[in-house]
Amino acid sequence: MKQLTVLILESNAGFANELKAALSAREGLKICGVTDDGSEALELIKNHNPAVIVLSLLLKNLDGFNVMEAVKREGRKTEFIVMGNFSDDKIINRAIALGARYYLMKPVSAEVVADRVAEIGGEELPTVRESVERRRAGSLDERISGIFISIGIPPHIKGYNYLREGIKMAVADPHVINNVTKGLYPVIGEKFNTSASKVERAIRHAIEVAWNRGRIDAVNAIFGARVYIGTEKPTNSEFIALVADKLLLENML
Repeated sequence: MKQLTVLILESNAGFANELKAALSAREGLKICGVTDDGSEALELIKNHNPAVIVLSLLLKNLDGFNVMEAVKREGRKTEFIVMGNFSDDKIINRAIALGARYYLMKPVSAEVVADRVAEIGGEELPTVRESVERRRAGSLDERISGIFISIGIPPHIKGYNYLREGIKMAVADPHVINNVTKGLYPVIGEKFNTSASKVERAIRHAIEVAWNRGRIDAVNAIFGARVYIGTEKPTNSEFIALVADKLLLENML
């Protein structure tokens, strides 16, 4: 595993110490600074050029968004893991637009944060072929995320990642949709270290969240037809199949 420098920006001193301990215990991660001050953070970023910034939105002097905007203006290749107390779609979408790899709702454990950083650290430098494949995968991820945002599935709920993974599996192999119980759910569960039944429930909840927000018109607009009316909502497999079919028709791969 390549070594990653990590900067921690957290306003709660106790949680900042927990993060530092959890991250320092992971192989391949090096803490280059800890601060609760956004202005001081910019100096640390300038001096250490961290590969990953674990960032709370609430900071002194400059908030987390200001820090992210400054990093983006400078063109630094930095990954952000954003932590916040806000479940508002506008705030989450803004964090994602500014380059957040993950948005983690507080309270979140330091170990979960360390897991996300370790995932980034475990990514090997790609070959040219892998770079092409990764760009394609990235485009697919972005399109799926765009669909989720449009219909009101927030990225902080568990079903968001499970549902995205299921759609990617269905794009790669459309036949998997015919066996979601024994094929799709267990594979997703293994990847995220959870059970197939929890995957099923989380995906169902994600779909229900969108429908409860009354985004039926947005859903129909995405699929180009009045697929659903009123409170009618799809099953997990129906929704995954619809999105996967749309992406395949758009030649996303």
